[in-house]
Amino acid sequence: MHANTINVLASILIAGIILQWVGWRLRIPGLILLIIAGLVMGPVSGWLNPDEVFGSLLQPMISLSVAVILFEGGLNLRWQEFKQNRQVIHRLVSWAVLISFTLSSLAAHYMVGMDWAVALIFGAIVIVTGPTVIMPLLKQARLKRRPAALLRWEGIVNDPVGAVLAVLIFSYYQQAAGGSLFGGIVLGLLQSLVTAIVLGVGTGVGLGYMFRRGMVPEYLKPPLILAAVLLVFVLANQVLSEAGLMAVTVLGITLANLPLGSLQEVKRFKEYVTLLLVSATFIILTANIKPQIIMQLGWHSWLMIALIVFAIRPLSIFLATVRSDISGQERALVAWIAPRGIVAAAVAGFFGVQLTQLGYKGAELLLPLVFTLIIVTVILHGLSIGWLARRWELASSHPEGVLLVGSTPWSASLAEKLQKHNVLVLMNDSSWAHLRPARMKNLATQYGEILSEHTEELVELSYITRLLALTDNEAYNTLVCSYFAPELGYNHVYQIAWREPGSDGEKLPNYTLRGYNLFGDKLLFSDFERTYREGWDFFSTRLSDKFTLEQLQEQKPQASHLIAVISPQGYVEFYPWPRDTKPGKNWVIITYAPPQENDADKAKLASA
Repeated sequence: MHANTINVLASILIAGIILQWVGWRLRIPGLILLIIAGLVMGPVSGWLNPDEVFGSLLQPMISLSVAVILFEGGLNLRWQEFKQNRQVIHRLVSWAVLISFTLSSLAAHYMVGMDWAVALIFGAIVIVTGPTVIMPLLKQARLKRRPAALLRWEGIVNDPVGAVLAVLIFSYYQQAAGGSLFGGIVLGLLQSLVTAIVLGVGTGVGLGYMFRRGMVPEYLKPPLILAAVLLVFVLANQVLSEAGLMAVTVLGITLANLPLGSLQEVKRFKEYVTLLLVSATFIILTANIKPQIIMQLGWHSWLMIALIVFAIRPLSIFLATVRSDISGQERALVAWIAPRGIVAAAVAGFFGVQLTQLGYKGAELLLPLVFTLIIVTVILHGLSIGWLARRWELASSHPEGVLLVGSTPWSASLAEKLQKHNVLVLMNDSSWAHLRPARMKNLATQYGEILSEHTEELVELSYITRLLALTDNEAYNTLVCSYFAPELGYNHVYQIAWREPGSDGEKLPNYTLRGYNLFGDKLLFSDFERTYREGWDFFSTRLSDKFTLEQLQEQKPQASHLIAVISPQGYVEFYPWPRDTKPGKNWVIITYAPPQENDADKAKLASA
């Protein structure tokens, strides 16, 4: 491999991850930044020409990347979600697909003048709403469980269906086959489905058997699964081109629903790999756009794209979900959100060249139309999903959500104070009686074992950004923190201290497993239990130009403790907060103070 190719590939990977981080910091979809970067690196500056750099390896690289991405998407599909939304999901992947395919094909033929072969393939590509775009948007928008499940299932299932449908249509016209096009498509789809089920389910069950029997060491499980994904993809494609996408999706779903203890580690590994692949492939595909191709689009083409985005997609969802149990807000959100991604681009790139060589009218417009649709939908839907979801009450309107595991009178009082200042709180405990103080304060509660699959499915974890483990069992607190840390972030899980620093240090759980020590070791669980019975309580103070944090610290009794700060935007940090956190005007400070403070400074500390 030439040094220039290595430099380009490294630059793409580095730029992709940096832009994902920038998107996270700015709270905008990272995919929008990746598209901009691809356009700048490719068509605008001319620095990156993927066809020239990667040559004949470009399409295989994209295909293998898509296979891994779809498999990772399948790992996120649980049968429990499907059972709860069976009717709607079934309609989304059947009737909605058929309506969208039909209307989009008609629009391409009559509005743009494409031959029927090109128009039908375009219609098949349009139904693809891939996980490469959907999954990051769902994570950022923090949707409720049901609309998130609908969009996730639709995107992951429709991706391979659209690709296989395009292959079947192309094969029909390429071979000039006699007989019914519809019959050939149905037969081909059934063949792909059978192949996918046999290879996907068979491989998944086989891997599960090997893992449960201890036939594979832990360090080999993630790479073995990755190798199995590539093997299933290649074998299925030998039966029918693009059937591999369906097979790897089935493999992911199969593994996700097997009782495997090591699946969380596998998911984590695949998430890291997928993030790299999505970042790189989006930049590469966007950089491969030729400006002159986009310029070929006339006003008929732009009108058709607008029709697909604003009319055909919403109409197909509304018609498919008539008389279903989906709410009006959920129907509207699903009808609007349909960003296209890598699979649509890859399929269009392949068939655009093939159809042009065969001389079909309008084939030269296939690639620019699909790429334009991708850019338009990613930008429109990426920027609007959060705002619409909050407006329709399908996502949390609170910037922060805190899950408090372990309900006691004092933890319920802390939760009440956080909730008063626009921080969403949820109290969890495995004891119904322990949740009584929280229920009396009208706090949201969840009864059950938080580490059980059943309880976790009931909790809207997409709303949660921080976790406080406050039970009377230190080992359990550590277990809860280590379980949720990969999802929430290791700096967002906290547990109450049980021992003073230096006492029985050798008996403490390893610090790499623990959550952050809440309140900096200064307050132990036993201290809260004792002092709260003595009359201590939590108080909030809003800072101003005339009353700063330094003045608060000078005036508060020496015995009181800083607990948390809440920014004017509603973001919370628990003590000891990061050094770059500088509380100022309109910030709220929560303190834990003795009863005499309640009498002397009640007006000041209970303000705000």
